[in-house]
Amino acid sequence: MLDKILQWDREAFVYLNSLGIEQYDLFWSTVTKFPPWIPLFILIISLFFIKFKKREALFMILTLLIMVIFVGTLTDLTKNVVARLRPNNDEEINTLIRILRSPSGFSFFSGHASSSFSVITLVVLFLRHRFKWVYLFYIWPFLFAMSRVYVGVHFPIDIIIGALVGVFSAWMFYKLYGLLILPYLKSSHHV
Repeated sequence: MLDKILQWDREAFVYLNSLGIEQYDLFWSTVTKFPPWIPLFILIISLFFIKFKKREALFMILTLLIMVIFVGTLTDLTKNVVARLRPNNDEEINTLIRILRSPSGFSFFSGHASSSFSVITLVVLFLRHRFKWVYLFYIWPFLFAMSRVYVGVHFPIDIIIGALVGVFSAWMFYKLYGLLILPYLKSSHHV
């Protein structure tokens, strides 16, 4: 069963990666990097301070940062335990694919997918009652994660599992925020 899934994953990757068109290489090579997305993070931080009291906004941002450290650590540990080669380093398929990036390290699961989906899911959970359009922020993790297939460094399952880990981590940190931080913030208002 696992062999069939991995075979499908490799075939799906080769197919999706082969859809790449040279005219879009610059776009996807830019989308896959972190700096172009900095304006999005500035907007998100601004929205926290616009819609919440300063102290609550700071605790939300702190929760986001702690979650990013957790997700990054979990991703790195999983990559080293599973030790799955990236497509660009897999000698069986790397001559069949378009490679725009050549990182070393392992593939499973995608840190781009886990980190971006965790951040945006937590942001959506925090802001969904204040802004109905906040779901549009999911454009970032979708593009960010899909760019990894385009540039030749992640299989589809790496992306799917990374996204699921990110969403679950965000939900878990949102619940922890509600249990541990929100009661503290509410009680400190009455002091």
